[in-house]
Amino acid sequence: MVPFGGWDMPVEYSGLSNEHTAVRTRAGIFDVSHMGEIEIAGKDALAAVQRVSSNDAARLQVGQAQYSGLLTPQGTFVDDLLVYRLAPAHFLLVVNAGNIAKDYAWIAENISSAGDAVAVDASSRYALIALQGPEALNVLQPLTGVDLASLKYYWFGHGEVASVRATVSRTGYTGEDGFEIFVPPGSADRVWLAILESGRGADVIPCGLGARDTLRLEAGMRLHGNDIDETTTALEADLGWIVGWKKGDFLGAGPLREQKANGVRRRIVGLEMLDRGIARHGYEVYPPGGEGKPIGTVTSGTQTPYLKKAIGMAYVPIEYAAADSELDVDIRGRRTRARVVPMPFYKRKT
Repeated sequence: MVPFGGWDMPVEYSGLSNEHTAVRTRAGIFDVSHMGEIEIAGKDALAAVQRVSSNDAARLQVGQAQYSGLLTPQGTFVDDLLVYRLAPAHFLLVVNAGNIAKDYAWIAENISSAGDAVAVDASSRYALIALQGPEALNVLQPLTGVDLASLKYYWFGHGEVASVRATVSRTGYTGEDGFEIFVPPGSADRVWLAILESGRGADVIPCGLGARDTLRLEAGMRLHGNDIDETTTALEADLGWIVGWKKGDFLGAGPLREQKANGVRRRIVGLEMLDRGIARHGYEVYPPGGEGKPIGTVTSGTQTPYLKKAIGMAYVPIEYAAADSELDVDIRGRRTRARVVPMPFYKRKT
């Protein structure tokens, strides 16, 4: 257990490699109740969400969610988030645990000009359990009346799970099929234990922060504070697809549109180590041959339990960002060869 975002959180239960493999091959269950929930409601709620989030929330139907960015006026990241449309004028924003107070203050300040809309930090009303992996549907379906098979990716439904009122979302942070289940905090243990019992035959196991991080990295998903922050724009992070280019004005719109027109000078890339060694967060990246000054820094890196490769992400100048380009990573004073590869590193078979 470690302190994380104001919570005591499990790094691992039975071992990172074991938990990672369980999610890739069967299913694993995560307690992610540390995530924050901010609700925006009112006649002008859509306008408010459109102003503070980068993606186009007008495209969301009720019951649908989208990945988005909470951006500064410069187009860089205050946070990344999921936006759920609960009703025509009622949205739920799920944000990172360590950013709840900062995000809520930012949202409340910046929606004040949007009209009739109010933001509420509703984090204490939600516990969140994630069931991820190819067996997730078979494990969860006996516990709920929500028709999980008909629930499309990034859609959600309401019902009961283990006789507890819940919202079930077909989302996750692992690269696998799976579900995230919002329940009242007082009933979270009941739902957790019911899922473990239902998953006994599939050998579903609890998973911690360690496996969550290696799984999301294999899937090429960015981690706020490592891969995206207030120094990186959505385009530099190769997340142009979460920008509503055709919608009206929003925070960061001007700089992003200018950057799109002129091109970025640097971009995040996926790295696969060619020599023995693991490119860890903070390690410096050099041009091939290791000469001269560093050109970038590794933002995330690990030896993946499933792919059995050393992989990572780094921001590099655009001239070094092409696939198959070779770079050097300084690993404790030793220059180690790496190759730029497309992301995601892992993609599940549908």
